[in-house]
Amino acid sequence: MTTLPAFGHFHLENGLEVVVIPDHRAPVVTHMVYYRNGAADDPLGKSGIAHFLEHLMFKGTDANPKGAFSKIVSDVGGHENAFTSYDYTAYFQRVAKEHLARMMELEADRMTGLVLDGPEVLSERDVVIEERKMRTDSEPSGQLQESLFATLYVHHPYGTPVIGWGHEIEELSREDALGYYQRFYRPDNAILIVAGDVEEAEVRRLASATYGKVKRPNSDRPERRRVREPEIRGSRFVGLADPKVEQPMTQKLYLAPTYVRAPENDAPALEVLSQILGGSQTSRLYRALVVSQASAVGVGSWYWSDALDMGQFGLYAVPAEGVSLPDLDAAMETVLAEFREADVTPAELSRARTRLIADMVYAQDSQAHLARMVGSTLTTGGKIEDLAQWSERIRQVSAADIRRVANRYLAPGKAVVGHLTKAAA
Repeated sequence: MTTLPAFGHFHLENGLEVVVIPDHRAPVVTHMVYYRNGAADDPLGKSGIAHFLEHLMFKGTDANPKGAFSKIVSDVGGHENAFTSYDYTAYFQRVAKEHLARMMELEADRMTGLVLDGPEVLSERDVVIEERKMRTDSEPSGQLQESLFATLYVHHPYGTPVIGWGHEIEELSREDALGYYQRFYRPDNAILIVAGDVEEAEVRRLASATYGKVKRPNSDRPERRRVREPEIRGSRFVGLADPKVEQPMTQKLYLAPTYVRAPENDAPALEVLSQILGGSQTSRLYRALVVSQASAVGVGSWYWSDALDMGQFGLYAVPAEGVSLPDLDAAMETVLAEFREADVTPAELSRARTRLIADMVYAQDSQAHLARMVGSTLTTGGKIEDLAQWSERIRQVSAADIRRVANRYLAPGKAVVGHLTKAAA
């Protein structure tokens, strides 16, 4: 039986949601603020604005000018960073517990006090443009991944890259960033998570003295209005060839519902299916393609389960020398067909459930990982109770559940297939 630590959970008067995760093994804390906005909330034609604003959040306030925030964190021996996803943007610091109040003061200050000067905005926009060129425009695998998402999500904003399209990033302005900031960065649209050597009463006192001073705007909290992705009615193919490719690869992606969207027990069943299909060297894909057929040198699968809207289920294979990608696709489809046509064995099911639950236990060893699990769950429509019940839901997955979701979501003709190949120089 796996149990999560006893979380503290409350709201301040200004609407800020607060979660406390006690961990007294060392006198350190992880301090995180999640905002309920991400790349999928970017206005049409302004892709990349959520990620751009994440960069700009380090430009300073009147109380803490440019560089002061990071210098304070560094001076106390702490670590800081931030990240943007499709559904949320988060900022965090890891410091000795005696510096928690100072971190709260700093983060509360820039929640609504950010100062954006014209030259600073434009120079940071150039940084983002270079980041995109380095990570995507000059990287074939990144280009393929971007194209696969854009093909899988033909209508939903998950088809637009988190960093944004290059031509739209170039047009982002100070006014765009400021308008987005004023819309989403407010206490009632944020979640404060503190994990570490603290108790709920202490965090409540410190949060009230810092974040509690941030006024809630008179306007209603921003509502996420997103379009619904239509059902796939035909298979689609994406091919990308580039001289820089060293190793060809094939990927297959399917639309699949997440925990907050899936009916019945489909989400836990998809997690177990992914584990059995390609989660380890005992998986079906590995045993069939790598060991038995020697047609692949690498295989795997994944399930994007914690999105606010429709997620995805994917698998990949790297061919052995002399094996074509179409032949590898056919071999993967044969393995998938086995899941649709017959139940998995009791041994496979038991091994997969045990491995997934063990991974959850090991993940709890990291206070930062626990904080991230809470943040991603709450910002995508889930509840803390969902985390507490997760292991039991995994235990309840049956062979019939796996067969059902394989037929429901991984049916022939519903995938987007992507090939990455080496082109002649």
